[in-house]
Amino acid sequence: MKADDVIFVAGHKGMVGAALVRLLRARGFTNLLLRTRAELDLCDPRAVRDFYDRNRPDYVLIAAARVGGIWANATRQVEFLSENLQIELNLINGAYAHQVKKLLFLGSSCIYPKLTAQPMAEEALLTGSLEPTNEAYALAKICGIKLCQAYDKQYGTNFISAQPTNLYGPEDNFDLESSHVLPALMRKFHLAKEKGRKNITLWGTGSAYREFLHVDDLAEACLFLMESYDSPDLINVGWGKDMRIRDLAELVGKVVGFAGQIEWDTTKPDGMPRKLLDVSKLNRLGWQPRIPLEEGLPATYRWWLEHGQE
Repeated sequence: MKADDVIFVAGHKGMVGAALVRLLRARGFTNLLLRTRAELDLCDPRAVRDFYDRNRPDYVLIAAARVGGIWANATRQVEFLSENLQIELNLINGAYAHQVKKLLFLGSSCIYPKLTAQPMAEEALLTGSLEPTNEAYALAKICGIKLCQAYDKQYGTNFISAQPTNLYGPEDNFDLESSHVLPALMRKFHLAKEKGRKNITLWGTGSAYREFLHVDDLAEACLFLMESYDSPDLINVGWGKDMRIRDLAELVGKVVGFAGQIEWDTTKPDGMPRKLLDVSKLNRLGWQPRIPLEEGLPATYRWWLEHGQE
């Protein structure tokens, strides 16, 4: 990509999109196409077609999606499936119709079967049943991946797909009803500390394992792939190591400064027992993450205190 190429970052107001914009600007890219939801409804096929007609982007980075944690996924399956399918169809079909040079579609680690071998290799896709609590979101992401691959095979496009692990960092969603595990933990511990509580109750058993990657590392990986990866085969992006939710909770509690007891509501779901990505493929290409949790968590908490509180 050249500095003056027209680059459309779909979803630039979200955590991933914002990180991509920060990095692109830092790297000297000057012609970024950015539209808020009010300016461009990605679920509206006519609006997306008109946008492509007027702006003719050279490259497209798809970070736009309806996302949420276990509760949101389990109770809003219609929205998670239908809205994400609409976004993907409109953006990917439009990219082909307007001869975009390259497109990056961001999937998710939840596309892999619930009980697949760990760490999860790219070849595990569609080899077993999905985790029920996020099945709708996962199915939509799988369809996006397959549509990119179909375009590559049938029409010779350069539409690549990357599957990030659990992410955190600036611009994350800290809403207790719709956020993912890490920002939800951070806010719960903060509220408990502010109210002087001596204990806090968290969902599940704490025994599930999760892998976490700072969103700025993901942005670096995305630009690396845009510049050096041209295969239709999906590729994982992660840290390559995981930890128990119970241990994560203790770490977040220390970062926030909560000194009370942690209790676990075992009537609530854990989700997948483990989600660790096999990142050997990306590592062989020469990319490695650089921001450990011990550095990223305090920085994320400081960001939320300064910018994210309601």
